[in-house]
Amino acid sequence: MLTIGLLKEGKVPADNRVALTPSQCKWIHRNMPAYRIVAQHAPNRCFSDLEYQTAGVELRDDLSECDILLGIKEVPVKSLIPDKTYLFFSHTRKQQPQNQDLFRTILDKRITLIDYECLEHDDGTRIIGFGFFAGIVGAHNGIMAYGQRTGEFHLGRVYQQRSFRELIHTYFGLKLPNIKIVVTGSGRVAHGILEIMNLMGIREVEPDEFLSRSFTYPVYVQLKGQDLYERKDGTPYRRADFHEHPEAYKSRFQPYAFEADILMNGVYWEQHIPRLFEPELVSDPRFRLQTISDITDDAYGSVPINLGDQTIEDPVYGVDRHTLKKTGPYLPGSVDVIAVGNLPNELPRDASRYFGEQLIKHVLPGLSDPSNLIISRARMTDHGQITPGYAYLTAYGRR
Repeated sequence: MLTIGLLKEGKVPADNRVALTPSQCKWIHRNMPAYRIVAQHAPNRCFSDLEYQTAGVELRDDLSECDILLGIKEVPVKSLIPDKTYLFFSHTRKQQPQNQDLFRTILDKRITLIDYECLEHDDGTRIIGFGFFAGIVGAHNGIMAYGQRTGEFHLGRVYQQRSFRELIHTYFGLKLPNIKIVVTGSGRVAHGILEIMNLMGIREVEPDEFLSRSFTYPVYVQLKGQDLYERKDGTPYRRADFHEHPEAYKSRFQPYAFEADILMNGVYWEQHIPRLFEPELVSDPRFRLQTISDITDDAYGSVPINLGDQTIEDPVYGVDRHTLKKTGPYLPGSVDVIAVGNLPNELPRDASRYFGEQLIKHVLPGLSDPSNLIISRARMTDHGQITPGYAYLTAYGRR
């Protein structure tokens, strides 16, 4: 029998999501006898210690006897236990400088790291994540910020609602002006954005209509890969080719920046992928975007005026159109940006249930099987050694 420990989140600001809910732990104990779940005492979880105890989960402070440790965000370096197997979002796959010491310590302590972000189906699509609820919250916040800027309507905060179901009730009777919204991406984040668009009664239009027409009602357009990028040599966009050779492509987004009021960005981005636009475009008098919700939240990434994270409590800042410096929100001569790294934390119980369902279905059955391909592909380190699929991180992990 393998013992799985649910970690208390230690990253600051604190995250209150969980990898497995109490009811899911209870189900595992009944239906997956190969596993036993224990939980670390954690006063700030969205599910209380009492709820775990009631579900039959033992609570401990010390998880050193566990075989596998499940967290959500990066585990603080000082909390890492040597020679254990960890699953969490390490945010090291892209060689993020802020987590380099974390990755080096994982190697030093002979830890096996399975990163949630690296769990993929055979076709390369992500298996597990909080993207759908990031899209839900990010889309709501984008509309909320536009209402604050213009004064034309008012939306409350997501975290003030107990559940997604209660959030939906706040949209009854909401009347939006004739705004034009661009939604980018086609994955889980985009699906969450589209859920909010539909719940708010915002109508979808085709790209050519969006660029050529005015409307008497709020509309959105969804831009996927072929809509956002084109090859520099003029040959047709191909998804596989784009992911293999992103440097051979350029962005097609600029016309939408001149026609849209709000950008909801849910597109995946890495260093060699073209940005949606260059920062200088913001000073162009034709640049119409007033509010940008950068839900995938890569600082200086696909949205180049994402100047870094804000908090759930204070999610919006301005960017001056000419100096490109950070300002307060809702000021004349600025573009409002919403960039928050833990958006699903505004609906933590719903997001955790969704995450745990995917974990039980796709991940737990393979944790005890050394030949499981899904797990082996996501194993970034094995007893402190970088695995072959992540050999490009060798210099990143060297002290």
